Amino acid sequence: MAGKFITLEGGEGVGKTTNIQFIKEYLQQHKIPVVVTREPGGTPIAEILREILLARHEETISGHTELLLMFAARSQHLSEVIWPHLIDGTWVLCDRFTDATYAYQGGGRKIDIDEISCLENLVQGDFRPDLTLLLDAPVEVGLTRAEARNELDRFESEKLEFFQSVREIYLTRARQNPGRIKVIQADQALEQVQQQIIEQLEQIVDDNGQ
Repeated sequence: MAGKFITLEGGEGVGKTTNIQFIKEYLQQHKIPVVVTREPGGTPIAEILREILLARHEETISGHTELLLMFAARSQHLSEVIWPHLIDGTWVLCDRFTDATYAYQGGGRKIDIDEISCLENLVQGDFRPDLTLLLDAPVEVGLTRAEARNELDRFESEKLEFFQSVREIYLTRARQNPGRIKVIQADQALEQVQQQIIEQLEQIVDDNGQ
């Protein structure tokens, strides 16, 4: 595809919102057309599924229901937003993607990784991000930041062990995919975090001839 697909990953409170705006501005400064989106969400239908996934319900959402809703939203997102923009040459910057499913549903919910991989291949084929920036911080640090924001959603309300498993899977995937997933130490000062991000962005921007 003509555009590049960059994803930003990480647990709760690692600074994705702040840094995704920073990345957008960096790309724009290099005259690269870019659109920012998020998962789950990104289209009207996918945003409805996001509301279902994040809201607290009297009825328990099973792990597999959660997994299927994630990929349903992703399928819509890919066909309506991500692929059309990439084909047109616009870079897509996405707040979370399938690595989050491995981390949250695989690590947090203990769903078999092979089941997630099967759905990944069904929905995406061989499509994967060109670059994934994994913002990593100790779980306790991230949760403290998250709790200082707004009312916690259904995921943010999980126990400490859940988020420790999420982080472990994220770091495991980074070790398994070192060419694509770059770990950013997110517990440092913002300036240091963003310098790490720039170092990773420079290569993909240079490779694109900018």
